[in-house]
Amino acid sequence: MNTTTLAQTRLGAKGPQSVSTIGLGAMGMSAMYGAADEAQSIATIHAALDAGINLIDTGDFYGMGHNEMLLGRALKGRRDEALVSVKFGAMRDPSAGWTGMDGRPAAVKNFLAYSLQRLGTDHIDIYRIARLDPNVPIEDTIGAIADMIKAGFVRHIGLSEVGVDTIQKAHAVHPITDLQIEYSLISRGPEAEIFPVLKQLGIGVTAYGVLSRGLLSGSRPTGPNDFRAHLPRFTGDNAAKNQQLVDVLQQLAAGLGATASQVAIAWVLARGKALGVDMVALVGSRTLKQLDESLGALKLTLGTEDLQRIEAALPADAVAGTRYGADQMAHLDSEK
Repeated sequence: MNTTTLAQTRLGAKGPQSVSTIGLGAMGMSAMYGAADEAQSIATIHAALDAGINLIDTGDFYGMGHNEMLLGRALKGRRDEALVSVKFGAMRDPSAGWTGMDGRPAAVKNFLAYSLQRLGTDHIDIYRIARLDPNVPIEDTIGAIADMIKAGFVRHIGLSEVGVDTIQKAHAVHPITDLQIEYSLISRGPEAEIFPVLKQLGIGVTAYGVLSRGLLSGSRPTGPNDFRAHLPRFTGDNAAKNQQLVDVLQQLAAGLGATASQVAIAWVLARGKALGVDMVALVGSRTLKQLDESLGALKLTLGTEDLQRIEAALPADAVAGTRYGADQMAHLDSEK
């Protein structure tokens, strides 16, 4: 059982009311950043639960189902300690390629059936399509998940990487708990239009990429199987320019008696409060050491002057390169 109580927030007006302000993103435990150690992954999930982290995020396409099965094994006997958030809809091929999105109502129920089996659970706490399917009205997709809530298989509905118009259409069909979207010191796009609408509608945020996939912590791609090797911010001249930002952040962090990762996480949480948005920061810790460092962010209190100094040193437009390649950026409804 939990040995620690972390700071908690509600996740949207109609969502879970006691969610740890740090959540665990499990994607990296299934090959996206290169090989991962299963025993270490399960130990990290258990340590997160012990520390009071109760939100764990996965996707049915992470490792083509591997991530859900891993999480199912880790949660055996501890399912009631976790709020499980699942993304669905992204289709893969046998060579691990990406072949599009499927948000049709029949597909929603099919994806859900397989997720429940792999996770070894009778319900999913928050269910969301990973990206907007341009061929299916969002109202149809949300309506299908709402049917699954009535049937008892899902508790809440979330969204992922969608813009204002889609958020409003979805919320009109069924209350949306939260929007999962990339948000960090160097990815601040949602502040202008998306966050104000979420605040107005009472929708929370689960922020992923709070370390910009490790860029802000000084982490670099480990090889060709690390998907960051194909991201603009980690390649060519951009990598050298962005290293300068990391150096600045590390200097600021040293002055605060913290690491760059801890400052980046603490900034996201402080900024959420300042904007009046229910904010949970997802950390992609794959090891006990990384988890311990991430939890240290909760001991760091950033005052107004700290935030101003950090934001002046790392202005929103300072990063070189987009957060995904051109192909994927074109599919992000949140960027339109």
